[in-house]
Amino acid sequence: MKKTNQNRGFTLVEILVVVALIGTLAAVAVPQFAAYREKSYCNSVKNDLANLARHEESYYYDHETYLAASSNPDNTSNVPNHRWSNGVTVISSTGDVNSWKVVAVHPNCSQGSFTYDSNAGGLQ
Repeated sequence: MKKTNQNRGFTLVEILVVVALIGTLAAVAVPQFAAYREKSYCNSVKNDLANLARHEESYYYDHETYLAASSNPDNTSNVPNHRWSNGVTVISSTGDVNSWKVVAVHPNCSQGSFTYDSNAGGLQ
């Protein structure tokens, strides 16, 4: 009668090789993931400013003036139909019958603030 070994498993060397491969992949992937995440925060500020431009123009069409935009803790804005993304904050804003300008920032974006100036042609 043939005897079979029921206690098959991985050797210590095989397990160490797999752990080393996972560690190497993680060392490469984690910094890259952090860079992608930061880029998405910066893009959310840019997208919010582009959306604000459309809402400002819509408001101007109805009222013949631009608003000085604000951001509230609940992500709402004083500009009708506009909502800010989570974390985006307005630093400064001006608006009158001729133009508007908004400076906004996200705390997780290391590029600093972004400015949308209607007189200068858009996002700066």
